[in-house]
Amino acid sequence: MNQLDALRQWTTVVADTGDFRQLAQFKPQDATTNPSLILKAVQKAEYRPLLDEAVKKHGSLPVDEVIDRMLVRFGTEILSLIPGRVSTEVDARLSFDTAATIERAERIVALYRAEDIEVEKRVLIKIAATWEGIEAARRLEEKGIHTNLTLLFSFAQAVACGAAGVKLISPFVGRIYDWHKKAAGGSWDEAARSGANDPGVQSVRQIFDYYKKHCIATEVMGASFRNVGQIAALAGCDLLTISPELLAELAASEAPLAHALDAEAAKALDIPQLRLDEPAFRFALNEDAMATEKLAEGIRAFAADAVKLEKLMEEVA
Repeated sequence: MNQLDALRQWTTVVADTGDFRQLAQFKPQDATTNPSLILKAVQKAEYRPLLDEAVKKHGSLPVDEVIDRMLVRFGTEILSLIPGRVSTEVDARLSFDTAATIERAERIVALYRAEDIEVEKRVLIKIAATWEGIEAARRLEEKGIHTNLTLLFSFAQAVACGAAGVKLISPFVGRIYDWHKKAAGGSWDEAARSGANDPGVQSVRQIFDYYKKHCIATEVMGASFRNVGQIAALAGCDLLTISPELLAELAASEAPLAHALDAEAAKALDIPQLRLDEPAFRFALNEDAMATEKLAEGIRAFAADAVKLEKLMEEVA
């Protein structure tokens, strides 16, 4: 049994890509996209026609709506190749605007419904895990629109998401690892901070154990991996979203892969349940330098790629 098949015994495998032609090779249950992945895809010759088509058909509409239509086109193509769900992201520039996030999410959902997609079972709306984004997700979940809270780097964000009843969260393992490695500089010991001791892995384990201890239904999906060691150390997590490159590496290896995260064992742990109102959430996030920096950096990067997508569309028009 290769490592990818072994991982599937305990964890739902999700493909982290906009390159849907790679999906058949790895047979993931779900797939996730983000503005950076879509931008990367449409710059390839085989996907550029989807951008051209969106502009040709809908070029008279506002550019943000044309982009949403293209994102949904990618999503429907992905859904034709997988049995599960696709995550489609709301424009990161709306990360601090609850009402605008809800409006954009509802438009994306309407576009999927127009393609006869069973939204309640097959679509997750990705939203940055700001206070405003979490509040938007809470209201969307009340309407039956399921959400994937992304750019999640702190325990406070996870606690707030669980309390809001969001469907799924995506803690970013690799970006947490990146921050700690950079902060440590020359004192970083790669061997000592790998596997279960990786700071990104530790963050996901803390969240997973907290959710399982308190019977919080929100699914935990580790994301943003730098190496297969991080993935192996989270075997047993609800879901893991993995790049095609690392999926290939897992599929090519027959090294042993053990069950690392255990929901039943977590129930026996002594973990107090937390309540965070808005001031407490903002203070907790402020106290976490890594999470504060990586959340802001992630929003800026996704927003920049959204602008690049718009410019590509304007060039085609």
